[in-house]
Amino acid sequence: MAYNYHKFSGDLYDLADFRGPAPGVKAPDFDLTRPDGSPARLLDFDGEFLVLEMGSLTCPLYQGHRADMTALMRKYPNVSFAVLYVREAHPGTKLQSHASAEDKHRNARVLADKDGEGRRILVDDFDGRAHRAYGAFPNSVFIINRNGCVVWASDWNNPQAAAEALAALTAGRPATNQAVFKPVPPSVSFRILRRAGGHALRDFLVGLPGLIWQNLVRRNVRVRSETRPAVAPDANC
Repeated sequence: MAYNYHKFSGDLYDLADFRGPAPGVKAPDFDLTRPDGSPARLLDFDGEFLVLEMGSLTCPLYQGHRADMTALMRKYPNVSFAVLYVREAHPGTKLQSHASAEDKHRNARVLADKDGEGRRILVDDFDGRAHRAYGAFPNSVFIINRNGCVVWASDWNNPQAAAEALAALTAGRPATNQAVFKPVPPSVSFRILRRAGGHALRDFLVGLPGLIWQNLVRRNVRVRSETRPAVAPDANC
């Protein structure tokens, strides 16, 4: 399967098998770029922790969480926040799948300049090398400590769960809370998918029953029954 798919389908993701780095595992580091093309290093951050979220212009979950994540960034000025710009989650006729690295950088600039993303944006390479290393889901989130160790993670971002995890970690306690999957309001999804254009909304609606079963039902039941490992905030991996 091509990394930059042209049409979304739920079959493109194995939603029952997230392979991103789990808490207690060393976070992969990569040479990346900023939206303007300048070089950046993924794990080059100044805060006590790095909150790293995957996102793209056409991901309703990411777009619907931005306000809450921005508020979280303001609440924790001693924590670094970054967005890894990945492939378009729901490409359409207006916001198409990336045909080049420049397409990816252009969309990242739109995210910063027009959408107002205030977190540091890091742009993955064309083939999604960093994204693949972090599980290749469209809106996963990781909290990484100064030693480069993942201390909390979720295959799907839930800002309230991320806030609970940060509260524990910054207080010197392991973050053992789970993150249930919470969809964004339908109005957000429709706005983002209409912006993508053409078949993006249709593709999403076709796949919606499967997404509801896999994420809202199957995943959330599993997550509620699991126990997270207690990884110390200052752990070495």
